[in-house]
Amino acid sequence: MVTQISNKQELQDFLAKNSVALVDFFATWCGPCKVQAPILEEAESKYPNAGFAKVDVDAASELAQEYGIMSIPTLIVFKHGAEIKRETGVHSLEKLGEMVA
Repeated sequence: MVTQISNKQELQDFLAKNSVALVDFFATWCGPCKVQAPILEEAESKYPNAGFAKVDVDAASELAQEYGIMSIPTLIVFKHGAEIKRETGVHSLEKLGEMVA
């Protein structure tokens, strides 16, 4: 199950636990986000070398603001806690694998 993150401390803890992490900034009302969700779940089981998490931009607006989220879904990849890449829109399982490789 993809980790649900609701505040800055949870995100910091998650990034500390995972040397490579992909975080999906989404909203429950967002159509493309609903398409991305099952792909993210599948990626978590297929790519065990990375951590996968979700941040609801409505419930955690301070995190969305801190990371400058302007459109959703936005996927951010972190390596050792630092952002290394960012993509917006829906991405395939293979693309998620490339992002966390």
